[in-house]
Amino acid sequence: MGTDRYLLLRNRKTTSSLILTILTAIVLGVSCKGVIDRQDDVRPRILRDVPAQNLAYRFEPDISLPSDLKVDDSTDKFAAVQNDFNTPHRQDAALLRTVVSPDGRRVLALYGTSDEPSSVFRIDLYSSDGQFLRNLIPPSISCVFPDTVTWSPDGSFINFIARRREVPTPSPTPLGATLPEVSGSPGPLPSIAPAFAPVVSFNTEQIYICNRDGYDLKPLSSREGLIYFFFAWAPDGHALVALACKEDEWTAREQQHKEPAGRPRLIELDGKERLLDDGLTEALPVWSPDSSKVATAFDTDVAIYDAATTKPTQARLPLGDQLISASVVYEQRTVVKKVEPPKNSNSKSQSPSPTATPSQSTTTPASFNPIVKVEWPSPERLYFKTAYVRLMPSEAINTFQRWHLLSLSAQAAVLK
Repeated sequence: MGTDRYLLLRNRKTTSSLILTILTAIVLGVSCKGVIDRQDDVRPRILRDVPAQNLAYRFEPDISLPSDLKVDDSTDKFAAVQNDFNTPHRQDAALLRTVVSPDGRRVLALYGTSDEPSSVFRIDLYSSDGQFLRNLIPPSISCVFPDTVTWSPDGSFINFIARRREVPTPSPTPLGATLPEVSGSPGPLPSIAPAFAPVVSFNTEQIYICNRDGYDLKPLSSREGLIYFFFAWAPDGHALVALACKEDEWTAREQQHKEPAGRPRLIELDGKERLLDDGLTEALPVWSPDSSKVATAFDTDVAIYDAATTKPTQARLPLGDQLISASVVYEQRTVVKKVEPPKNSNSKSQSPSPTATPSQSTTTPASFNPIVKVEWPSPERLYFKTAYVRLMPSEAINTFQRWHLLSLSAQAAVLK
């Protein structure tokens, strides 16, 4: 009997302890709920979550170009399409370039014709086995800038830049002239041209878009007076980044033998545009791999813009002083200077210090040049090239080509 009472009391104590433990846990859980909820919002950010204005970076000058940054600049033409252009029925067309769709099933053929200037071209659509499908370009427009012809990342759209076609006016027959007599049977009638739906054309170069079958052609940009000379798709296909300038700005740089320069802007698939900057840049803008940002450069500043948010920010990374210092070191390392010091003088006081700052330098190093190219192969690595470039009539000048690296970092912060 005593043993039974002891066991009963012990069981009651155990049950009470268990209930007390559960209640304590519940109370602690409720009291800590606010803290836990706040901690759920505190996590290391990935680059996509970091506003452009909050990015941190580390500058590394004069680096070797990594293997994963080799730009494919192949001029090889798709063999099956090239074979078709080698046949007699296309003897009046010169194949300039081929662009294969992302799925490899279709090919764009860019070609020049004998009845148009060499600066313009036309586009035909082929299947991957070399079968001609259709003409893409209506007779009212002419394509320009062949390097910009591209497919969207998912292969749903085709893009190119074109302007209104300049059709030469035939010379009138002089009065009193005798028309030549035509003898023999009439020759074969020309083939019937394909029917094109009406499409708006402009006096200046605009971006056009059509579906993968070559239909529903329309201008994506429609700002008469602006020359759009570059665009690039976001990796996820949500928008394009483009460069455009005014006609007089284009002409001025052409007379100075400089690369074209334009104002960067985002273009959505419905044609809406957002101007990213009012300054002119010749560094073609690039997308971050996650499609969240766009980068370009102005002289010696790298500029980064948010491209996938309702509250965009931008960042200017001024690198002029660091590039000058890097140029001093670069020239001391690569150029051997043989200068005899004056007699009875302290040679150390006459020679520049290896650690001289830009403010101490009396002349700008020859290797110090503006940023001309930007590449963004991975979220944390943004590469840029400095060089001296002039497009001379006889031979282009491209010297002091040096690659540098910006290592970007994402900081932990509280997300709201």
